[in-house]
Amino acid sequence: MVEKASRLKITVLRRFAPEEVLDTKYKGGATSACSVYEDGQVFYVEERGRMPEGFCGGAWDDLYKVVQTLRFNGNFTWFGDPGVSVSCCTDGLRPVIFKIERV
Repeated sequence: MVEKASRLKITVLRRFAPEEVLDTKYKGGATSACSVYEDGQVFYVEERGRMPEGFCGGAWDDLYKVVQTLRFNGNFTWFGDPGVSVSCCTDGLRPVIFKIERV
């Protein structure tokens, strides 16, 4: 019997600007926090598991393994709550931290 995939909620916990990550501004690089998201913004991954509308493709690639694990009822032992993870995109100049949870 195949288990039904779970619906997930992805919340943008925090965006960081380059000056919060680096001691000095990176020459020629990003100058502000990621403009794709807003802190507190929420996205849902429905049963089919497609990338939510308006979600950054690069961030989706970074979160995909966590999304798939949680969708199919896996857990991460280092989190006290089952069905929850916190991950980030790999943009080192202006990272975004996401909370991913089964709903």
